[in-house]
Parts: sequence; structure tokens; C-alpha cells
Amino acid sequence: MSSTTTQRSGGPSDLVVRPLLERDLDRADRIYRTAFGTFLGAPEPEKFFGDVDLVRTRWLADPAAAFGAELDGALVGSNFLTNWGSVGFFGPLTVQPEHWDRGIARRLMAPTMDMFASWKTRHVGLLTFAESPKHVGLYQSFGFWPRYLIAAMSAPVVAPERAVSHTKFSEVASHDRTGATNEIRELTSAVFEGLDVTREVDAVLDQKLGETVLIHDASGLQAMAVCHIGPGTEAGSGTCYVKFGAARPGRKAARSFGRLIDACQDLAVTAGASVISAGVNFGREQAYAALRQRGFRHQYQGVAMHRPNQPAYDKPNCYVIDDWR
Repeated sequence: MSSTTTQRSGGPSDLVVRPLLERDLDRADRIYRTAFGTFLGAPEPEKFFGDVDLVRTRWLADPAAAFGAELDGALVGSNFLTNWGSVGFFGPLTVQPEHWDRGIARRLMAPTMDMFASWKTRHVGLLTFAESPKHVGLYQSFGFWPRYLIAAMSAPVVAPERAVSHTKFSEVASHDRTGATNEIRELTSAVFEGLDVTREVDAVLDQKLGETVLIHDASGLQAMAVCHIGPGTEAGSGTCYVKFGAARPGRKAARSFGRLIDACQDLAVTAGASVISAGVNFGREQAYAALRQRGFRHQYQGVAMHRPNQPAYDKPNCYVIDDWR
């Protein structure tokens, strides 16, 4: 999601847009919190999001996929890109509030679009504020189109009535992980050709951010979910956040998706979380309905913008969790 206003297309003449470096992360984190907190009217903007971390976790996942905007030797904005194979999205794109309306966001978008082109990303998206004409208008100027709303939802953590057989990726023997990764890649590609979230799986494992849950039956992998848990992750204290989840398309999809949600609840119980959160696009009607039936309720919502103006996997029978935040 982006928290920045526009506009003047050129931006300050002495602005430098460059790769974001490790030394920039503390400053980028402060900008990200202050920008969102200011836009949303928080009393202490610099403390917005608490102990949630989207800046370090995303930079560590792919240091080459982040850009910083520097003015007079000081970082004033940043953007982070996510590569999911044929699908990509970006954010948080944030600019220090005193530098809003100077075209800095637009300058950050130029290398962003170049990088997606270099990756040959077939479908690019973002989540932004549906109520903000400035945000929507900026991204429309780069070829993005607003489509369905995305609901960020949460529910109390409760132990499933029945135990769900599942595998934790971290417990897969190291010599078997290549096979497990290939299974995940094959499943997500069945959802949308070329969709590949194994970077998220690796990031969770390498950074110890949570767990990836795998649901099998006799015919193979039927569902999977990448979950962040606790402080210093994209979840925050007391929360299990399902960053991505999907069930294999077909006649078993609804049942597999239900088993996946139960397995994520079980994971959250084991981790001592009190809340489980997940996002879903309103275009995925059946996935949204399934979450509602399991007690998930809205926290907030934004609009998904797509380039090109096509649904990708935002279709009624796609049992997929993600929110591009």
C-alpha cells in the first residue's frame, strides 16, 4: 500500500533516486510509519504500526528490489518491490510528509516500472487508499486501473474442532526442500500461470518470521500458506498474519481451503497468537465467504490496482489469500 501524495511530475531537480541500502533502513522505517500515521491522522504518527516491520523484512528478502529517494543527502522516500514470478506488486511507497506534493513518488515509480519490465512481470498490482483521488490518479498515470476492493480481515485465534494434518516447511528435511518448493510452485502456477511465491517461503524460513503450512492428500499438495507471526514481522505482537495462502483449483478447492484455514489457526494457537489476520480481494467471492463463515471480520479495506486492467486470479472460484499491502 502507498502513503504519499503527488504531484509535480519532475520532482526536485536535485533529487536522487537510487537503490536502498542497509544503512537507510532505520530512516526508511521512520518515514514509512510517519507517512501512514500522518495520512490517517494518528496522534503519534512515528509510532504507527507498533512492532510490525515491513521495511527490514522486505529489504532482506530482496535487497536489489528497493529504491530510496535522497534529497540534500537525506533519505526522503522509499519503495519496495515484490517478485512473485508472473505477478508482482509494490509498496509500501512512502514519502516524508513535509516533502509531499513535490513529485517524489512519481520519481520513485520510474525505476519501479523499469524493474518490473526487467523481470518480465506479466501482471503488476498494488493496494492503495480507495478514498484518495491523488493516490489513484498517480498510479493511473502509470497504467494501473482500480478494480475490486481488498478486505484486510481478522478473527480471534481458536483451536480447530478437529486436528488438521499438515506439514510445516521448516520441518521438511533439508534434502527434501527442493521437492517441497517445486510442489508449491506447481500449485501456485495452477492458480495463475507463473505465479511463484517461493521467495516468501524462503524469507520466512531464513529470517525466522513464522512458518509455511502445507496441506497434502493422497494426490499431492492441495493448499499452502505463508504466515508471519509476532513482533518484527508483518504480523506484529499477538498476531498470525497469512501473507499468502492458496488452495489448488478444482472440485476439492473449498474443502482444501477450509483445511488450510484450520491449519493456520492451529499454527497460531501453538505460537501463542491471539489474532489471525488475512486479506482477500472481493473478486474472490468464495474465498471471502469462507473467511466470513470462519469468523473473520473487516479491519480496513483498500482498492487493488492492476496493470493491465485484467483480473489475474481475482476470480470468484479462486481460493487465494493475499492483500498486496
